[in-house]
Amino acid sequence: MVGSKVQREIRVVSEEELLKERSRLARKAMELMERSGEETSRGKLASELGMSRARVEQIFPEDGDLREAMTGEWFAPKLKVMDEVMASDLPPRRKMYEFFARRFVLMRSNFRTDPATFRLYVEMGERYFEYARSYVDLADHYLCELIAEAQAEGHMKGLEINEALSLINQSVNCYLLPYQIALLDERLSEDKLARIVDALFDGLSGEDRGAKGVSKLQAAN
Repeated sequence: MVGSKVQREIRVVSEEELLKERSRLARKAMELMERSGEETSRGKLASELGMSRARVEQIFPEDGDLREAMTGEWFAPKLKVMDEVMASDLPPRRKMYEFFARRFVLMRSNFRTDPATFRLYVEMGERYFEYARSYVDLADHYLCELIAEAQAEGHMKGLEINEALSLINQSVNCYLLPYQIALLDERLSEDKLARIVDALFDGLSGEDRGAKGVSKLQAAN
């Protein structure tokens, strides 16, 4: 009887069905993790849903596949925000602010709604960063497009796009990195972020303006 049930659950599915089932089960795994306060696995997920382990393993052949799908579900709202901003016809300065601010507001809301769960995802992200790398790379790709738009209007002169990318990321990372949002919380604000973006547009360039005009760092007297 058990064997026949497993056979009924394991069936050939189309790629579209597989993607939908991966998404559904990943969200269920996230719900389980949020309730239990600890990382979940394929075995725990099968037990929670009353499914055979074989069926879950058909959808997620490795535990890493489940983690990858959960990462995708966590990033989905952030990707939606980025896509909306990139598709807009806002001027470059405002567009770059929205590109950062909308994700910041979303993550800050997630943190304030449930700090414990937010930190759980932060810890999971630090352990399994390889699953998040493609999303980080996509955000950098979009930011490079925004930099090119800004340079076309005369901003950030004298900088290669990759150099500008690095400088901008270093300037705003506390608004993008979840653990920094959890750490700083109320010390971060949309107004401060807007001032940072204005400063980047008005002052960032490849010129040497004197800050580095010494041969070596000198100790204060």
